[in-house]
Amino acid sequence: CCPCAHSAALNEYIQACLQVPVHIPTRAPWVTLAMSSRDAVGLKAQWKHFPVRHLPKSEGIDDGYPSFSLPSPNRTSPAPGRQCRDPSPSPPHSHQLLQHMNEFGTQLSQALNGLSDRAKEAKEFLVQLRNMVQQIQENSVEFEACLVAQCDALIDALNRRKAQLLSRVNKEHEHKLKVVRDQISHCTVKLRQTTGLMEYCLEVIKENDPSGFLQISDALIRRVHLTEDQWGKGTLTPRMTTDFDLNLDNGPLLQSIHQLDFVQMKVPAPPILQLEECCTHNNSATLSWKQPPLSTVQVEGYILELDDGNGGQFREVYVGKETMCTVDGLHFNSTYSARVKAFNKTGVSPYSKTLVLQTSEVAWFSFDPASAHADIIFSNDNLTVTCNSYDDRVVLGKTGFSKGLHYWELSIDRYDNHPDPAFGVARIDVLKDAMLGKDDKAWAMYVDNNRSWFMHNNSHTNRTEGGITKGATVGVLLDLTRRTLTFSINEDQQGPVAFENLEGLFFPAVSLNRNVQVTLHTGLPVPEFYASRSAMQ
Repeated sequence: CCPCAHSAALNEYIQACLQVPVHIPTRAPWVTLAMSSRDAVGLKAQWKHFPVRHLPKSEGIDDGYPSFSLPSPNRTSPAPGRQCRDPSPSPPHSHQLLQHMNEFGTQLSQALNGLSDRAKEAKEFLVQLRNMVQQIQENSVEFEACLVAQCDALIDALNRRKAQLLSRVNKEHEHKLKVVRDQISHCTVKLRQTTGLMEYCLEVIKENDPSGFLQISDALIRRVHLTEDQWGKGTLTPRMTTDFDLNLDNGPLLQSIHQLDFVQMKVPAPPILQLEECCTHNNSATLSWKQPPLSTVQVEGYILELDDGNGGQFREVYVGKETMCTVDGLHFNSTYSARVKAFNKTGVSPYSKTLVLQTSEVAWFSFDPASAHADIIFSNDNLTVTCNSYDDRVVLGKTGFSKGLHYWELSIDRYDNHPDPAFGVARIDVLKDAMLGKDDKAWAMYVDNNRSWFMHNNSHTNRTEGGITKGATVGVLLDLTRRTLTFSINEDQQGPVAFENLEGLFFPAVSLNRNVQVTLHTGLPVPEFYASRSAMQ
């Protein structure tokens, strides 16, 4: 049969096939489609030239839909009720059409295979959802039983407390009764005594013997007054009230009952480090993190940890509720690993992914107005300093060093009347109102226009010829790997190694008076004289 009459219908047929989920048997001559009965009836009515037959369930997809089969594109069976008009061989263009039809059929088969895989995944997903329904039901029953048990435990505790409180009420009741009964007994005895005394006195009054009456009358009168006084000392006042001076303080319990609610019983999810906001500057690192977008578990705080910059153990550097933290005082030219975890009342989350941070290879810093003497004058973004006093005043750099090799220079912008500025390093608590090196918190070189000296703890050593003038440059090289401090003037080493066995945290430092102005230059490479000496060693 010539396929020309069906070419347009075939294209529409292929487009329709692409709209329904399909399963393609391996090397099968029939294309099997899974669709609803309504779609199948409509498709069969529309494509009456293509025979449609029902397949057994074992040949299709067992998902509740009927299965149908359609002839594959390379099958040339004639449509029912129609015969080929020309049994002779097809013209050449017919062969081309058949070839194109076979190519499209192959593409369609491949597309339908992919669609069939998606249908299989959807079927498995439906099974997973049905299992989740069953699991939710089981978990609900278990949770309800747990809730009932917890509430019953609270009720039992309340009943036990109720019994304890009732016991206290009973004790108070017995105590009141005992006190009242004791007072009744005491008053009864006293009343009997009083009544007896009164009866005796009446009998005495009836006596006709005056001498006998006079002998006992004084004693009887005193006894009557004494007895009367005894009744007047609170004897006729109840020793116990009938009220129970006890009030049940149930306010906190009622408040707790009203506040009784469910809490999250899960630890938080691992935080996510926001790489676009994490950075380093000099020897500081700024890290930012957040909770996963779909996480609903309450978070009370975070714990940020960094290692020692040398692959060592992690240590906590921040604990709190903030989601951004800047860590200062790290080592220069070091690689740090950072991680963060969240916590709540239930526990601690797993760690986030580890972020690797690289601090600056060289230090960029300026002078620090916060720690400087009040007489120091700053300019040029705190890179240039002078002083308004004739006495030496100290100013420190903002960055401290405890590891690595660091070099900075100070250019002499103004030098009048041959003063003795000093350059070096110091502790943060160095004296600020004396020449650098006068105490044991500074290691310095002080220099005039002709010579220089090293000074620490007011000890002057290594006088060296060669001084400074306006335009000169003083270099300070702190090598904490070798634990040494070396100075240079105009890029030439000044004297021997100035100080050795340095250990701890050191800040760049300068002392000067009003006759000197210097400018700080940082981020410099190691000078040639030191680099060549290190290479030889």
